Amino acid sequence: MSTVNTDTRRPTLERKLGLGSAVSLNVMNMIGVGPFITLPLVVAAMGGSQAILGWLLGAAIALCDGLVWAELGAAMPEAGGSYAFLREIYGREGAGRWISFLYVWQLGFSAPLSIASGCIGLAQYAAYLWPALNVSLVGGHVSLVSLLAAATSLFAVALLYRNLTAIARMAWIMTGGVLLTIGAVIVAGATHFHPAMLAAPHGAFAMNAGFFEGLGAATLLATYDYWGYYAVCFLGGEVRDPGRTIPRAVLWSIALVTALYLGMQVSVLGVIPVRELTQTGAAKFAVVAVLMQRTFGVTAARVLAVLVMWTAFASVFSLLLSYSRAPYAAALDGNYFRAFAHLHPRHKFPDVSLLSLGLVAAVFCFFDLAAVIAALVAIRILLQYVLQQIGVIVLRIKHPEMPRPFRIWLYPLPPLIALAGFLFIVFSRNQASHELLDAAIVAGSGSVIYFFRAFRRGEWPFASTISG
Repeated sequence: MSTVNTDTRRPTLERKLGLGSAVSLNVMNMIGVGPFITLPLVVAAMGGSQAILGWLLGAAIALCDGLVWAELGAAMPEAGGSYAFLREIYGREGAGRWISFLYVWQLGFSAPLSIASGCIGLAQYAAYLWPALNVSLVGGHVSLVSLLAAATSLFAVALLYRNLTAIARMAWIMTGGVLLTIGAVIVAGATHFHPAMLAAPHGAFAMNAGFFEGLGAATLLATYDYWGYYAVCFLGGEVRDPGRTIPRAVLWSIALVTALYLGMQVSVLGVIPVRELTQTGAAKFAVVAVLMQRTFGVTAARVLAVLVMWTAFASVFSLLLSYSRAPYAAALDGNYFRAFAHLHPRHKFPDVSLLSLGLVAAVFCFFDLAAVIAALVAIRILLQYVLQQIGVIVLRIKHPEMPRPFRIWLYPLPPLIALAGFLFIVFSRNQASHELLDAAIVAGSGSVIYFFRAFRRGEWPFASTISG
């Protein structure tokens, strides 16, 4: 089998990341531009303040899934996160090679999609501040908004082109801006809060088909906004005391962000009437700016828009940092394209992987935001989350003796609940067939590449055939 050069002089990742920085990176990963766009959409999905149930159900799914990440991350603290988990669960020299390769292959699409969604959201808020950005170029096919989004991805790559210690310092500064942004929204709502506006409409909790359809749509949006609590797992090879740090970072970030999201949703509902939140114009993306304008004026609204842009960029920064470690880990195993195993000789970070994800994300910035998010959700759930929920149970059965510094609370309920929740999210979507086709194309193309390489290199499932 062809492997990557194992010269002992080769640069290696260093364990420099502590608990505080790990939580900071997780929070940045979770709170991008998503909640500032989806808050009114969650309300519209259920038609009233009962939409808070969507945030609570999304938090419950995030917690159950987070417990799975916490156990796997503490047991296998390596670069690459899910890549390492899936490889070990399904067999390092067996089907695990195919499944883990397939995961990294889909990450080449889903990670840039996730990064691009943050860049596009940032550019849309910039257009709110400077409407001239809505001008189209190249015969109306390219907008300045798209160009700004692509430039944002490339700028994030430039900032990440340094060692992890410098990045951790920047992470604290960016997290401060993220917390300030949400704090400003909560304070604005609290100082002009009208409790009567939280009253749910008559029949809001009738347990009929409409209620569950609305709850499913609201939970889908909320779940997308919660994603990112696992960022520290992708940096497992750079975390100090990973058996304790990783589970704490995952669970603390979920608790913190849940409180922030609930506070922000209640603040908006207490100031802006539901009928306005469900109108197309108000729901487009600037609802928090509308909230700030009504409470503290136009200048405050513009300042908040800048802070939302800061928050979006912090998320892009964190996503690029964490996801760039997965292709590196796979290439180091000889289970992905060799070029991705390269580390920067001075700063010791996976430079080829970082540059590749950043460039692909820049290309995706020219796509529609809704299409980007829809494709991301289906691909990520089917080719990562479902495999991990099943996998953590498989690993318990196959290797009960494996050291587990952290064990899932109330096992096996959390992985089963998370699995049910994710499948419900995928198949309850109106455009489920289109998104399933996207996932099938990614899985099919990745499988063709894997089996072609495996045949040529005599790896699973062709090892015994060729050797015989």
